[in-house]
Amino acid sequence: MDLAEIFRVMRRRWYVLLPGLLLTAGLVVGAWRVLPVSYSSQSTVALLNSRKGAAADGNPFLSMEPSLTGMADSLARNVNSDAAKADLKRAGLTEKYEVKIADNAQGPLLWITVTGHDPAAVLGGNRTLMAFTGKRLQELQADQKVAPDAMIRITTIVPPQKPEAQLKSTIQYLVMGGGLGIVLSLVATFFAEARRRGRGTTTPPRHRQGPGGGDGPAPRAARPEQPGERHALPDQRAPYEQRDQPTVQLPVRPAPGTGPARRPPSWVK
Repeated sequence: MDLAEIFRVMRRRWYVLLPGLLLTAGLVVGAWRVLPVSYSSQSTVALLNSRKGAAADGNPFLSMEPSLTGMADSLARNVNSDAAKADLKRAGLTEKYEVKIADNAQGPLLWITVTGHDPAAVLGGNRTLMAFTGKRLQELQADQKVAPDAMIRITTIVPPQKPEAQLKSTIQYLVMGGGLGIVLSLVATFFAEARRRGRGTTTPPRHRQGPGGGDGPAPRAARPEQPGERHALPDQRAPYEQRDQPTVQLPVRPAPGTGPARRPPSWVK
């Protein structure tokens, strides 16, 4: 089946294809309005050297040692733990969140991301998570009896951003659902075409039965032969009689010596 035949089938069975496409479009639009939209807010924090460690040059950003990156990874794992999630839930953060080292970071930078369906709750949750991360950093060092002047500090690099709608996953699901609806509509169209062609198949004509079968005309009586008619063999004569062809009577040549008598000349007496 070529492309032209496919379009011809779609045009003939439009009453099957069109309702399927309209139903698919209605379902996609309804899902777009019903499905909740996810919003995401992100912020960035950095770990700084202690006041005691930065006293040499007075600038903590110039003394970012590799050990700070290891501490940032440890802090992210602690904040993502189940115990921290329970503490954040009691603090009012019910949205989904994630704390991890920033991609392609060349220092102890942490990304703090909060995702939810309420933009205001997402923004407030990001602020709550930032404060909790700084508090947990101090608690980890306090458990190790670190002096206040030697404690690693945390600072905000990027404050919590305005929540943005995350439509990528929603659009992907809607495109998949719409494609499935179109495929099912085409399948139903070609199924209807196949059934119609199956019903329209004609049955082969019945053969005429013989004289004893009851169907078909009775054989004609044999015509008496005319004098001088050329005889035909039975297998050659039968087809002409079945087709109702007229009989052609050929002229008969007189036998030698049997022609009409000649009149004598007038001068013979």
